[in-house]
Formats: sequence, structure tokens, C-alpha cells
Amino acid sequence: MAELMKGLKRTHRCAEITAENAGQTVTVMGWVQKNRNKGGLVFVDVRDRSGVIQVVFEEGKSDAALIEKAAKLRAEFVVAVVGEVAKRSGAVNEHLTTGEIEIIPKELRILAESETPPFPVEENVKTKEEIRLKYRYLDLRRPDMQRNLMMRSKAATLIRQFLANEGFLEIETPILIGSTPEGARDYLVPSRIHQGHFYALPQSPQLFKQLLMCSGCDRYFQLAKCFRDEDLRADRQPEFTQIDMELSFVDVDDVIDVNERLLKELFSKVLDVEVPLPIPRMTWQEAMDRYGSDKPDIRFGMELTDVTEVVRGSEFAVFKGAIENGGTVRGINAKGQGAMPRKKIDKLVSFAKDYGAKGLAYLAVQEDGTVKSSFTKFMTEDETKKLMEAMGAESGDLLLFAADKNKVVWAVLGALRLELAKQMELLDKDEYKFLWVTEFPLLEWSDEENRFMAMHHPFTMPMEEDLEFIDSDPGRVRAKAYDIVLNGNEIGGGSVRIFDPEIQSKMFEVLGFTPEQAKEQFGFLLTAFKYGVPPHAGLAYGLDRIIMLMAKADSIRDVIAFPKIKDASDLMTEAPTTVDAKQLEELGLEIAAKE
Repeated sequence: MAELMKGLKRTHRCAEITAENAGQTVTVMGWVQKNRNKGGLVFVDVRDRSGVIQVVFEEGKSDAALIEKAAKLRAEFVVAVVGEVAKRSGAVNEHLTTGEIEIIPKELRILAESETPPFPVEENVKTKEEIRLKYRYLDLRRPDMQRNLMMRSKAATLIRQFLANEGFLEIETPILIGSTPEGARDYLVPSRIHQGHFYALPQSPQLFKQLLMCSGCDRYFQLAKCFRDEDLRADRQPEFTQIDMELSFVDVDDVIDVNERLLKELFSKVLDVEVPLPIPRMTWQEAMDRYGSDKPDIRFGMELTDVTEVVRGSEFAVFKGAIENGGTVRGINAKGQGAMPRKKIDKLVSFAKDYGAKGLAYLAVQEDGTVKSSFTKFMTEDETKKLMEAMGAESGDLLLFAADKNKVVWAVLGALRLELAKQMELLDKDEYKFLWVTEFPLLEWSDEENRFMAMHHPFTMPMEEDLEFIDSDPGRVRAKAYDIVLNGNEIGGGSVRIFDPEIQSKMFEVLGFTPEQAKEQFGFLLTAFKYGVPPHAGLAYGLDRIIMLMAKADSIRDVIAFPKIKDASDLMTEAPTTVDAKQLEELGLEIAAKE
């Protein structure tokens, strides 16, 4: 039966005790990690969030009743131990911070008993993630998960301190807002008082932070909860946390400067990793041409090479057709992979097809200099030689080519480059390579909508020198937008905002909004802009994604206390759930039965 605290006070967390405490009486409280009964000698490992300490119940040092009580302890019992700290009588455990000491107990209280847990509460457990998430409160007791949560807490505290010191005000923005159909799908909340009307949960605080700049707040930030009703991946959740900020009277370089210093401080103080400043910058166009991605992983090379002009005039139908249709031919050189078996190459072809490729042309240079290829029989010897020279091919190299519209070629080779890097073990999780990607296209064409869409959002400022093309060639206009990329992950993005009402009206017009539609959706912002709006810009990071990379976790689920799974459900609380008829009636809602 569980015992009460009865005024007992904890003096130390388990791993806060050191050899300097030898001879002192301490009180620790935590969970039983292990209990090893050697008959008259019982070793109990007690664990809390700081770590583990060994408690030794031994004949001659502890009374018989205490040893008998200790022998009954099982994993995950909650205990309080009062005892004296002593140097270990046995071998020192170098794997534990408390490995040279132990506690000789005078008192043991069982504060709570535990059933046998469904999986071992220990580091790097191999239990299926579904089980871990169902019993998340047990999963979070594990040392690696505790470290992740502590890292997240430390990072959040540092971010707050840094931004406060830089003159930012922490201001909360509303969670119940109006729906804006542009962008991802909103989560909707029905109103009981205004039946038939709905709030939306914010996908970001974008409009409110711009209004705060109109309000003269000058510099704003918050660690904001955001919500998107979209299909999930390892690094996506329906609810996530943004480090959100906005600054007045600034341009691109000002936003980049404060954020580079923030990242340097964060990685230095949390990981003891030095981020060299300035962080390199690359335009969107250069990133796509060199890496096939607007979030390139620059920890390794294997860059794309445009060989369109080299193979122009070739009779190989795939290359010829792509060029005639206005596309390009590009390739990557997988150094030292020339001996890759055909089966493995065929798997790469299938992989490329998942990204829109019709196929993949390959050329393997053998160690003796001979060539194995899927297409060189359609080319002259001279054409093949020039192609290999353009690709920097040497003995033992594997050349892979995609030919199609640029969008497809970039997607295929960008993904293939990363897949090969994984296979070739080129990705070092201990290396942190940052990159700013700048000058994104302002707009991108949507075949589905048959119109231009904002690549970021409708409030992004075009580059001044491109404004002349906004009517004649909208796809050519670049944005004053910037993303911060870490190891091939976009960890944050932002832009300079439009503050000129004429440019904002033109942007809505290009996006296909009538003045009435623009007023209906964004009227309050447009009205605010009539009363003197400062030039302003901002940026938002995905906090979950940054911590995932810092913790070297495989998924953001490992750095969020209570995450959802891929279908946006919660295995522990079983949310979302049905609600009773009375609640629906109050909201004026009815569930339509599916056919």
C-alpha cells in the first residue's frame, strides 16, 4: 500500500549528488529503474529526470525490515529514500554520472506502486512507436525523451531572453480567428452564439503581427501555437510551434542579421556548436540549378550539372524530346558508384519515377575506363566523350540523368541526390550547415487553380527592380523572401512585407482577387494600412523542427511532449472523438451520414 510523504522533503535530484556529498544525509525521490536482489544484499537504481543513483540495502548497514521491503520493489514503483552518501564499495560505473557513489538507506517509503509497464522504461527502446505513443507518459520517462524535453525548454528560454535583449516585445495573438482560404486547409471551430458561423485556428499569426507593426510595437515575437489541417509527414504535425517575429523599419539584411546572431547564441549555449557568421546566402535560382531543391543540404557535393547544350543535337529520343519541349537535361555524378549492380540502379529508376520522372538515363564508368550505359548506343563516341567531360566523369563514377521540364528534373535529381547521399553515408548528424535561400519567385502557377498563387503569402514584397514585370511577366518577379535552411531542412522563412497600398492592390489583382474579395477577406488589414504603416519584415521558425535537428531525432514526434500520428489522431487520448447530440444541437450542427 502506498505511503504518504508526511512532511518528507526532497533534498537533491538523483544525479545532482556527487562524491563531494559523501557522509551527508540526503533524501531522493523517483522511480525504481532496477531492483537486483542478491539475498541479504539488494541494489535498487532510483531514477528521476536528472539521472540514476544506486541505493544499497545491505545486512549490517540497513535493518532486516528495510531490506525485506526493498526486495519487494518492482520497476516503476515511486519511492522516497533517506540515507547517507558513500563512495561505492564495488566497482565504479563510468557510464553513470553518479557511478562512484551510492546511498546507504536509513528510510524507504513506497509512495506509489506500479503495474508491469507495457515496455521497458529505458534509453533507445525498440518498442513500436504506436505503443510508445499510446502510453506516452511512460515513454516520456525514458532518459532520451527527457533530454529532448529539457533541450526544448532550454532553447525556448534562451530564445526568449535573446529576443527580449534585442528589444522585442512578447505579445500573444488570438487563437480563434477568421478563416482565410489562401494557403493550407484551416481547422474550423463552430460558434454556438453565431450559429452557422465559424472561427479558424491560426495557420500562423501573420495578419496580427503585421497589425502589431501598424500599432507601433516596433519589434514583436511569440512562441506561437499554429494549426494546419494537412497530410502529415515525419516533420509535420497538425499543431506545431513557431518562433514568430516581426520588425519595423527594416529590410532583408536587418532581419538576417538579428537571426544569425540568434542562431549562433542558440547552438553555442545548447549544443556547444559554433555557427560561423555570416551564414552563406544563395538565390533560389542558384539553389535549384545546383541542388534541385530550395532547401539544399550542403553537407556534401554531388551537385546537378546542366548538360542541355552538350547533348543538343543528340539522336537519343529522351534527351531530344525534352529539349524540343522546352525542358532541360541535367545529371549528377555519384563518385565511386560505377560498380553499382543493375538491380540497385533499377531501384533508383523506380525511386525517380515517384518524383515524376518517366525514367532515368545512366552511364557507369568502370575501373578500366569502359562504359556501361542505358543510352550511349544512341549517341556518337564524340557526343559521349563530351558528355562525360561535362560531368567530370572518372573511372568508377556513376552518372545519372533526368530530362524533362525544369520542375520535374529538379524534383527528381534533388531527391535522388539525397537518396544516394544516404546510401553512401555522406550525411553526418554532428555537422550543422546553415544556408540562407533568397530571392524566391513571388508567384507560382497552379494548374489546378489555373492562376498564379503566392509562393509564400499575398503580403510578400516584390523586389523593386522586378515590379515592372508584374503585369507582363508575373512569373519573372522575384520576392524579398528568405528561408533559413539547416542540413536540407527549411527551419524558418520570412519576407519583407508590402506596406504600399497600391502594390498590395496590384498583388491581389495578380492573384485573381476582385477588390470586393480582397476587402471581404483582408478588409481589417487594408483599413489599418490607411493609417500610416511602417516598412516591416518578419520571419518564423518551426521550433519543433529545429529541436529535432539539434537532438538528432528522426521525427518531430520525438521532441513534442504529446504529438499526433499521421492521420492527426492522438493514440493516448483517442482524440478526435465523437460528441453527444446535445453539443451538436447547441452549435446548430448535424452530422451527415456517409453513403
